[in-house]
Amino acid sequence: MSDKKDIFWRAYLIYFGFVILMLVVLFKTVSIQFEDGRPVFLTSTDGKEKMPTRTVKRTPRRGQILDANYLPLVTSVSYFDIHMDPTVVKDEVFDKEVSALSVELSKMYPDKTAREYERYIREGRTRKSRYLLIHRKATNEERKQLREFPIFNLGRLKGGLIDNEETIIRKRPHGELMKRTLGYILEDETGIVRVGIEGAFDEYLKGEEGEEIEQKISTGWKKIGPVTKEAVQGANVVTTIDKEIQDVAHSELLKQLKNQEAKNGCVIVMDVKTGYIKAIVNLKRDKNGDYNEAYNQAIGTKEVPGSTFKLASLMALLEDGKVKLSDKVNAKGVYNFYHLKLEDSNHGYGYGVITVQEAFEKSSNVFSKIVNDAYRKEPQAYIDRLISFGLADTLGIAIAGEAKPIMHVPGSKNWSGVSLPWMAIGYEFLQTPLQTLALYNAVANNGTLVRPQFVKEIRQGNEVIKSFPPYVLKDKICSDRTLKDLQLCLDGVVKRGTGSALKSAFFDIAGKTGTAVVLNEDLKYGDKGEKKYQASFAGYFPADNPIYSCIVVVSAPSKDIYGATVSGTVFTAIANKVYASTLKYHKPVNANGIKKEGLPISKDGNRFDLFTSYRLLGIPFKSTSSASWVNTNSSSKKVEVSKRYIGKKTVPNVKGMTAKDAVFLIEETGMSARIKGYGKVISQSIKPGTDAQMGVVVELILE
Repeated sequence: MSDKKDIFWRAYLIYFGFVILMLVVLFKTVSIQFEDGRPVFLTSTDGKEKMPTRTVKRTPRRGQILDANYLPLVTSVSYFDIHMDPTVVKDEVFDKEVSALSVELSKMYPDKTAREYERYIREGRTRKSRYLLIHRKATNEERKQLREFPIFNLGRLKGGLIDNEETIIRKRPHGELMKRTLGYILEDETGIVRVGIEGAFDEYLKGEEGEEIEQKISTGWKKIGPVTKEAVQGANVVTTIDKEIQDVAHSELLKQLKNQEAKNGCVIVMDVKTGYIKAIVNLKRDKNGDYNEAYNQAIGTKEVPGSTFKLASLMALLEDGKVKLSDKVNAKGVYNFYHLKLEDSNHGYGYGVITVQEAFEKSSNVFSKIVNDAYRKEPQAYIDRLISFGLADTLGIAIAGEAKPIMHVPGSKNWSGVSLPWMAIGYEFLQTPLQTLALYNAVANNGTLVRPQFVKEIRQGNEVIKSFPPYVLKDKICSDRTLKDLQLCLDGVVKRGTGSALKSAFFDIAGKTGTAVVLNEDLKYGDKGEKKYQASFAGYFPADNPIYSCIVVVSAPSKDIYGATVSGTVFTAIANKVYASTLKYHKPVNANGIKKEGLPISKDGNRFDLFTSYRLLGIPFKSTSSASWVNTNSSSKKVEVSKRYIGKKTVPNVKGMTAKDAVFLIEETGMSARIKGYGKVISQSIKPGTDAQMGVVVELILE
């Protein structure tokens, strides 16, 4: 007995000894494959790399730019380079399927014939090429289809398909829409150029780069992993733009530019209370006669505003107590200042003795005389008042490129004896369309000057990481009394003045027309017949409770020059379409309606469809049947559902059903249906229960 125990102990000792020895050998085998944390098979005996590796940046997916309703305006689209490793495919599979694969490839990418693809793949297999290029920049949909092709459907290890090399390209789904404002990022010899929203919010859009390992092989560098640092996708920038309003503004301006054969034009629509830009369009004619977004003139081009500036002049006169709206002036049509003569738009005939309010509504150049008489002895007081309105400063918008207004001041080399009267009507002063609109928006906003903004929030996933609330630049640009007078005058321009043709049948518009002579390409004003004009209209709507302000500027129109007919018509078209499509303008048609007692009428039909509708609408129901097709009764407190017999080989009873269900059931028997009327089926030409006959037509009457 003692000998047996001794034998067992020796056996156990030998067994466990071998186990321990094997574990030690295994540990040593694994550990010697690595040196300083790196695989030793990549390193030669002298410490040099056999197959070089490197750490490369892993580019994150760039964030999207969205409109105010979260519709994509700019997004990132993935493309994939498709390669093949034909050496991993078994001989019998390759010989059997390579022709079929080549046929499918030629259908998808017809730059090669099926025979050329087959020759190309066979030669690659002969050369033992493990990274054979099939196609560059395949879409994700094409990538999915490729995975179903012969050979490729076996996967990477057996079919040789390599499709994980991703290239991300920025795309604007809506083409030219807002192209310049959305912007871009470009790297050239001068450095990185950042334009528009894309450039201004790059720090949020770009995300955080990751890192991963690449190894150099015969055909180049190949990703081998691991990912040492995960990339963080860029945040989404939610703009203030409403794509529906943007579409309207773009199409209306484009139509008018073509009609007028104009050089360029822009439109801006802004939310009065917040300063959020709802639409911005910049279109310029190219050498082919087409219009596209080549430059953001709305924020970058400063030009003389013309008669739209008379609003600022009237504001200064009223605020300084120089005039009242009821004061009489002699608008004789011709006004002389030193050696220069200024005429009204009716070419010297004038308007006679009129009030200051009428002079504004008719856009008379008598304003040059009014301002000159009021401030001739103290021109700096006029300039100081304009400065107090914020007209000498930029608005500080987030997008780069806003031009600074140019305002000449007394004592400067550009100031002369005619500077004051000329500035009164919008000359010898330069500002951008957006800066002009900001002043009109302040009048609509009861004197509060807000900064125009293009972005309302930044989102990382569903989390708002930064928001941009309305930003007030000036709490009050003038007194309430002055504001009331200005609003009355702007309303009068459309009701009685130069904008009288712009009346809307649904709501009142308030605004001001403007026509200005601008410089030609040679930086000179042309003679008669060669002069170039800029037509504009700035205002807001509805006049009594403003929601949106808007400016339309059209440069160098060929057929007409006046702000009302050239730009005002675009303004009105935009206002009418925005009004028609915006629910907050309209009272509910059933606001005072009497709520109906009881359950709604329920048609007979498919049990699953009916129950889904009942649950969705919160309609109580009671079922006594599990049949697929049922009758309904909604005369009680709950819709009662009962079985309806539908024979497979007989004409079904489809009375009380919708046309869709009725046609489905009849055609399921092999017969055909002809429909007359609308609503639910009230009669059928063949009696239910009759034997069904293939091809026979059943006429259904609906009511």
